[in-house]
Amino acid sequence: MSVIGARSTGRRSAGTRSRHADLVITGADVYPVDAARSWAGAVAVRGDRIVAVGSDDEVRELVGPRTEHLHLPGRMVLPGFQDAHVHPPFAGLDRMRVSLHDAASRQECLDLVGRYAQENPELEWITGGGWSMEHFPGGTPVKEDLDAVVGNRAVFLFNRDVHGAWVSTRALELAGITADTPDPISGRVERDPVTGEPTGTLHEGAAYQLRDQLLPPPTRREWEAAILDAQAYLHSLGITGWQDAWVTPATLEAYRSLAGAGRLTARVVGALWWERSRGLEQIPELVEQRERGGAPGFHPRTVKIMADGVLENYTGALLEPYCDGCGGSTANSGLDFVEPDLLGAAVTQLDRLGFQVHMHAIGDRAVRNCLDAVEKAVTATGRRDSRHHIAHVQLVHPADVPRFRELGVVANLQAYWAQSDVQLEELTRPFLGEERMATMYPFGDFLRSGAVLAMGSDWAVSTPDPLAQIEVAVRRLGRGDDAEPFLPDQRIPLPDAISAFTAGSAYVNHDEAGGVLASGRRADLAVVDRNLFACEQGRVGDARVELTVASGRVVHR
Repeated sequence: MSVIGARSTGRRSAGTRSRHADLVITGADVYPVDAARSWAGAVAVRGDRIVAVGSDDEVRELVGPRTEHLHLPGRMVLPGFQDAHVHPPFAGLDRMRVSLHDAASRQECLDLVGRYAQENPELEWITGGGWSMEHFPGGTPVKEDLDAVVGNRAVFLFNRDVHGAWVSTRALELAGITADTPDPISGRVERDPVTGEPTGTLHEGAAYQLRDQLLPPPTRREWEAAILDAQAYLHSLGITGWQDAWVTPATLEAYRSLAGAGRLTARVVGALWWERSRGLEQIPELVEQRERGGAPGFHPRTVKIMADGVLENYTGALLEPYCDGCGGSTANSGLDFVEPDLLGAAVTQLDRLGFQVHMHAIGDRAVRNCLDAVEKAVTATGRRDSRHHIAHVQLVHPADVPRFRELGVVANLQAYWAQSDVQLEELTRPFLGEERMATMYPFGDFLRSGAVLAMGSDWAVSTPDPLAQIEVAVRRLGRGDDAEPFLPDQRIPLPDAISAFTAGSAYVNHDEAGGVLASGRRADLAVVDRNLFACEQGRVGDARVELTVASGRVVHR
């Protein structure tokens, strides 16, 4: 990285400021992500705004004695990425506790838990998460493994998708969960098929019930530290803004505190959490949270509703029942976490009150229920600029694909999941069957139908690296993988994948100043170490972000 000149910390006179830029980048391949898909050679920033995008010669005129001038041949400049579905407070908390996200096996998970337990003997509860289901038979780890490395201590570890938890014998004892304990309505206790004894895995509501009753909640200072840790990591990946898909009253206060103190350098939209055990009576509370929670750079004006669970534990809501894994069928078609009539009424009322609704839908029935709910809102209130969106859209009935564009619903894609892996092949395919597998992650169909696409990582469920996710969207293969692509007809071109992670996510975040490099737009930039369009066969996951600028400030170098 060639640095020409130096940035002064002194104040600049109004006259000088009007002529010169604070930051100028020349010599790079600048890809503004505009409608024309044009290219430029340089970009200039003054304050928190872009003041020029053009040729080197045009932009050099803005270089003054106090301008930081970066001459970056071989690099590519993009708008800052925006993650449309991510969980930074919880991901940051995991990074500060037991993080199993990088563990490649059952034994690595146990080694990490055992080491953390030895290093923290004073803790009553050992908490964290990130374990992958494919590392355990049937996707369900057992308590005996934890007991062997922690002894008689309480352990609670969410899995990567936060739809299940691995717990120790002591944790089950403290919760009073035995063979005689009934399953909660919204979850399930994994049990020994002979004795009925809990084995150590809790699904959905069973996990959350234990957490809420027994685990000491993080303090506001801990939440703030978690958000700041996550923010630094996301900035290192070129991410300058996001939509937090799970904002609780506690994390709302942490965000508001950080934003008020000027420590939140990203632009964040907060999706307030809809308690699925409650009904419409919680809406005034959400309005109150929106009104008191906002601060510069933090906008809590979205509501997150979970329509169903996930396929791997059979709580994803399906139009037809799950297969039994052996060629037959079961009586189970998953769970509606919010009953369809209530979902329709909730979306209608929230829409009328000016909220955007961010819906989780994994199964095809859940996707249809969410689309039906938006249709009811449109019928009741007319078309508004709400930009409601459905995240995950893992299984979508072909008849529902065109409804996204018809209803103005954004398809919020978690692109990294659209590849064949052990979890997909062993824990999903046998229980869906080949016909439904062919309708998974229909990104290409969404694009061809004219739907607006946004992208989000769902981190800490999977990597937050936009470049790794974009590679899967383009290739339907993981980084460096040369196997058969997963449903290759659903690949999307690189320009559309980049647009989804920049302009598309900015659109869903109601961010009219971000997502595109143009004069007058907010100065959010990501500098990548190579031109992504020159990467062979779309292998962009090997690229790395060298510089991130958020609102004109260098937040990663």
